[in-house]
Amino acid sequence: MNSIHSCDIFCNVIDNFGDIGVAWRLARQLSVERGFHVRLWVDDMETMHRICPEAALTQPAQTCHGVTVLRWNKTFPDTVPADLVIEAFACDLPENYVAAMAAKERKPVWINLEYLSAEGWVLGCHRLPSPQPRLPLIKYFFFPGFVAGTGGLIFEHELAARRIAFQQDAAAQAAFWQERGLPQRKPGETRVSLFSYENGAVSELLTAWAKEPFPILCLVPEGRVLPQIAAWCGQDAAVGSVVRRENVEVRIVPFTDQDSYDRLLWACDLNFVRGEDSFVRAQWAAKPLVWHIYPQQDAAHLRKLSAFLELYCADLPQDVAMDVRAMWEAWNQGESAGTAWRSYWQHREILESHARRWAESLMQQGDLASNIVHFFSEKL
Repeated sequence: MNSIHSCDIFCNVIDNFGDIGVAWRLARQLSVERGFHVRLWVDDMETMHRICPEAALTQPAQTCHGVTVLRWNKTFPDTVPADLVIEAFACDLPENYVAAMAAKERKPVWINLEYLSAEGWVLGCHRLPSPQPRLPLIKYFFFPGFVAGTGGLIFEHELAARRIAFQQDAAAQAAFWQERGLPQRKPGETRVSLFSYENGAVSELLTAWAKEPFPILCLVPEGRVLPQIAAWCGQDAAVGSVVRRENVEVRIVPFTDQDSYDRLLWACDLNFVRGEDSFVRAQWAAKPLVWHIYPQQDAAHLRKLSAFLELYCADLPQDVAMDVRAMWEAWNQGESAGTAWRSYWQHREILESHARRWAESLMQQGDLASNIVHFFSEKL
């Protein structure tokens, strides 16, 4: 793709790190791997700073990793629209920007990047056009997904090679733990990362871990689950806190940038993740995972959870698939996670092999950024 092409990505931060996490990864990949001049318009610079510490809080415009990052204020400046316009997750573009799009002789390719879902209807909606009722513009729905016929998932071209090299390099992993101020592994230890929304199942799960015959180190990035962690610990759960109870040790670790979080997922044996961005990165880690899906009204999220599990468990033995379902459902329903855990982790070796095969199969769908660029080329 010729580097003269430009792209504007608009992100309205709703789900803390999920929305901006996806938008930032996509912006970087379109810039670095595809040669686009990318502007990322974001309305929450504090959250942007958390995942990209180089992004200054007070700057209205700045360049980070080759991407122009701009503060998206309510009063939007008149600006020339890009060739490719991506609105992340159905955010509403500024009216003057849309008018400027319509005024261009060559209309931009306008994409509504939708939320990730494994539901069957996604295949019928991916790439569908939606003509603007008042202006000569067409917006296209673009759905990330897990199967052929969707937009695929975000992954950088060297991601698998970097992950494999790290996971095969004990010295690199030891250096990572040392850099993070974390202890090296104990013999026979299971190391878990736990990134979650508020979850009533935390106490029972941690209690079950304490009773295991092997040591478990649980690393909890600061976030919305800390009050439940604190309730179980019986003390404040702040960054740097360490609680040991029988065979489980819980450590609260700082929120980190995206690249360091990837390495955390790669280095752990099991990853509890939430939302969309960390969920996808945990799949690329090729390790067992448990997903806390974003809760929705009328339990709509549980249908999405079930749709994904249908795909994820399809190649697992029936008894293993049942235990995976039970663990994920218990975690998402906020109860009985301790009971489900005892059956789930007995399949550790099968889960590890499955996670590697799953990651390899997902990559066969192509990456989201490349699929967007191909679509853009078709519509030019």
